[in-house]
This record gives sequence, C-alpha cells and structure tokens, in this order.
Amino acid sequence: MKPSVLIRLAPVLAGALILAAPASAPFAGPAAPTQSGEPPVLPGYWEYTTRALGQGDTETKCVRPSEINRFFGGLSTRHYQCTYPVREVGNGNARFEGNCVSRSGRRVRVRLSGTYQPEQFSFRGGASIRAAGMWSPFIPATITARRLAAQCPAGAEYF
Repeated sequence: MKPSVLIRLAPVLAGALILAAPASAPFAGPAAPTQSGEPPVLPGYWEYTTRALGQGDTETKCVRPSEINRFFGGLSTRHYQCTYPVREVGNGNARFEGNCVSRSGRRVRVRLSGTYQPEQFSFRGGASIRAAGMWSPFIPATITARRLAAQCPAGAEYF
C-alpha cells in the first residue's frame, strides 16, 4: 500500500478506535457480568482518552447501567458496525479482537487488550485497514478511561 493512501485513511482508522459511540454487540461468555455477578466497570460519569497516530482526544460521557456492556465491550463508532469474536474479560484483564465494516464497505481489523477495574480501564492495541486490496500494518492506539463520579452532572452528554 502506498504511504499516501495510509495517511489519507489514518483519520478513519483513528475514528474506528475511539469510544465515540456504542459497540454493537453485547458481551458473550464470561465478559458480563463478571464471576462476582457485577459488570466489569460501573455506570456513572466517565472521561476517556484515545490516542492514535500521535493524536489524542478526550471526552466525557454519562454511562447508564444499561449501557455498560456497550461502553466497555469493544469499540465501534456510529459509522462502523463491529463484531468481536474474541472477547475475553475476567480477573481484571480484557482482550478484544474483531472486525468492523463501515456503511460504505470499508473494513477494519481491531485488536485491543489491557486491564480494568470498576472505575478505570486501559487498553493498548491497534487496527489495520483494508485499502486497495491489501491490509495495512496494525497502527498502534491506546484508550484510557476513568470514572469521574457515580452521578452525572446536569447537562451531561449520555453514551
């Protein structure tokens, strides 16, 4: 793949890696709830930061109890439909591997792993995009999140 194609598609890839919108698939197996019967992370007011290709973005969102699996369960955006056949969550560790497809048919492979606690998580990984009939190398990305409060402030944006 030509470097210029990868550079043009990099913002799309970065967008596929952020928690800008909910994941489409619910957890399977031990991912939700955990063995203790609790969700992996708690609902409330969250701040999360994504970094890819040297650029970062920080957002805050209110996450309802019914949205925890979508918030924590993998990454998608409103532009990508994602499935995660590999979804391992337990004992404070998580690993996700999956595929995303945009409405226009653009394909992205995603790999993430990291640690979590009820009020924070940190994932490292990356994504590979398919362009001109070839897969790009995996581009590194990180996501860190922390719960700011149990209650959301008035006017907070919901997940």
